Amino acid sequence: MQVTPYMYLIVLPMVFLASTVDAIAGGGGLISLPAYSLAGLNYDFASGNNKFSSTFGTLMATIRYYRSGKLLVIPALIAAVAALPGSWLGTRAAMALGNRVMQIFMLFAIPIVGGLVLFNRKTQEKSRPVTKRQYPICVLIGLAIGFYDGFFGPGTGTFLIVLFTHLLGMDMVTASATAKPVNLFSNIASLATRIAAGNVLFALAFPAMACSVMGGWLGAKLALTKGAKLIRFVMMGVLALLTARLAMEWLS
Repeated sequence: MQVTPYMYLIVLPMVFLASTVDAIAGGGGLISLPAYSLAGLNYDFASGNNKFSSTFGTLMATIRYYRSGKLLVIPALIAAVAALPGSWLGTRAAMALGNRVMQIFMLFAIPIVGGLVLFNRKTQEKSRPVTKRQYPICVLIGLAIGFYDGFFGPGTGTFLIVLFTHLLGMDMVTASATAKPVNLFSNIASLATRIAAGNVLFALAFPAMACSVMGGWLGAKLALTKGAKLIRFVMMGVLALLTARLAMEWLS
């Protein structure tokens, strides 16, 4: 597939925005994955390039959150390791189903993801300690969300924030920080599978990676300085963008 200037014009600014949003509250894939599709890539190539750029944006956000001291390392690592096989299985399942099925799945799955974000009202003002008894919950979260991330992707970080706040008692900033290594490991497993299948256009992926890194740095900085209010606000913004996009798709 030939990479054109039109692809850069569509993809690069949207990837920067998506990475910024994702570092704050997850859900960046709701912006970046449709952007790759709008640029003319089929689902397999859109997903492969999206994984490439988002992996490096998530890495930058992970580093920034770790340096802040908000990231809970042990729960994050447990869930992240469990996400590796889950992501591989999810990616293989998506590749087996093919482009047409995945495009239909996107139309139904994206509003469900957005609705769950909208109605997530439960938040903690301060994180409770994560005990050893809760480590199996971290494993289950990693496996389930890893599979979802490999199979579909958009909203992965948001789902992690929801589960970490509901099941492990984290506040939203801590949950957002702790979600990043899990998302990173899951992205790496899915990306490796996509690269092996030849689903990455590197001429487009490398410039998008640079935009994603800058967005990840900015988003993490904003989340750390502005806190839970910004995270909730961005979640709602993601939902609004998603609703507008789906409305245009149904009307076209």
